[in-house]
Order: sequence, then C-alpha cells, then structure tokens
Amino acid sequence: MKSFKNHLSLVIALVSILFSIQVFNIVDRSIDAYKQKLTSNYSLVIVSQDKLQAKELKGRISAISDVIQLSPESVIKKLNTKISKNNIELLKATLPKFYKLKLSKYPSPDEIKKIKKQLLKIKSITKVESFSATHDTIYNLLLLFKTVISVLAFAILIVTILLIFKELRIWQFKHNERMSIMSLFGAPTWLRSAVLFRLAIVDALIASVITFAIFSYIASSSWVSEQLATIGIHIVVFDKVNDSLTALTVSVVLSVLLATFIVLGHKEEV
Repeated sequence: MKSFKNHLSLVIALVSILFSIQVFNIVDRSIDAYKQKLTSNYSLVIVSQDKLQAKELKGRISAISDVIQLSPESVIKKLNTKISKNNIELLKATLPKFYKLKLSKYPSPDEIKKIKKQLLKIKSITKVESFSATHDTIYNLLLLFKTVISVLAFAILIVTILLIFKELRIWQFKHNERMSIMSLFGAPTWLRSAVLFRLAIVDALIASVITFAIFSYIASSSWVSEQLATIGIHIVVFDKVNDSLTALTVSVVLSVLLATFIVLGHKEEV
C-alpha cells in the first residue's frame, strides 16, 4: 500500500499532463477539420465586365482553387418572368459576368482583405463580395475557442510540472540517507540516484498506459462519434501509434528531466 501511494500522486500528475495534451490535439484536429468543411462551403463572388480566365486568376492568387462562372439566367428569371426572349438575350449581353471563387483553405480576415485587394487590381473586376461579416465572426470564434483551450492546457501543464517536481523532491528526501551512505563509499551520482530515476520512468510508463486506455475508450465511444457527426466533421480522436508514442515520449522525458534537475541540485550532507 505504501508503494502504491508513492506512485499514485506522480502518476496522476503525469496523466493530467498527457490528458491535457491529447485534448488539445483533439480540439486542434476538430478546428482544422471544421475549417476544411467551411472552406468547401465558403466562396467569394466577383463581378467582371469581361470574361475571366480561371488559369489567369489562379496564377495571380495562389489561394484560389476553383473558378466557377455563374449563369445569369436564373437571376433574370427571378427578376421578371414576363420579359420577352429578345429582351432576355439583350439583357444577357449587357449584364456583367459573375464568378464564384473557391479557396484552397479557410482564410483569415487579413488574408481575405489581401485577396480582395489583389482581385480589384484587375481592371475588368468591378466588385468583390467576400461576405466578411459572417466570415470574420466564425473565424474569430474558432480562434477564441482554440486560444482558451491552449491557455487551459498550458496552465494545467505548469501546475502539474510543479506537483511532479515536488513529489520527486519528497522521494529524494526519503532516500537521502541511503544516497549519502553510497556517496561515502564513492558511488557515482547516477548510481546513487538510480532509485529516483527508476521510479520516474516506471510511473511515466504507467501514466502512458492509463492515458492509452482512457483515450482508446473515448475514441471507440459512439457518443463521441455522434457529437462530431452533429457538426459534420470526422477526425482521428486517438491515433494508437503516433499519439501513444507522443504520450510515452513526453511522460518519460519530463519525468527524467525533472529527476535530473533534482539530482543536480542535491547537496551532500557533511
């Protein structure tokens, strides 16, 4: 029971860090997936006096992925269904050309302004509609959400690192007498501190296994899939290879690094 208590606090602290990192990854992936969804639905509409070439527009602005010319017929029919055929043909000839521009990614408000400015430099283009009010609101909400999650994850990281450091200090005090005796017999620092490093590595492995189990369960949960489907996105909640390796690396490196700081800062009693 005593051994279990010695491990419990450090394992919980490490799991908290790994949990925060993985939650941040999930949020980041969700935002990227949602941005991709928004990209497929978002477009700019431009009005041009002359016919435009898609190749020319893409050459000028790399962010443009597709150029679609809008047919004026549907607009004319909505205006007045009683217009004669001759007048309709005349109206078609005099109307400017309308184009819908699809982008390769969901742009920031600054990128929208830049694209709009570049388009208006083309002489034949008289108007660019970017629907900036709606776009800016959605973009800023996504940015705010990601910022809040980042701040929370960072705060949890700092607090748990301090807890881990304190716990390893407690372990050091518990083994201080043994380390001092080994020092008198000329044992090197790494050998005197072997127990501290062993405990740190073992707890890092335990924390990684617990995190793997938690997120494997979450990833297989139908509730999570339903929530993602509600907003129309699909992401990898937990990559059992890459995410597991990341969690293991972070936990081991962090534990060993903090243990090293404690060992280097240890002063032998005279």
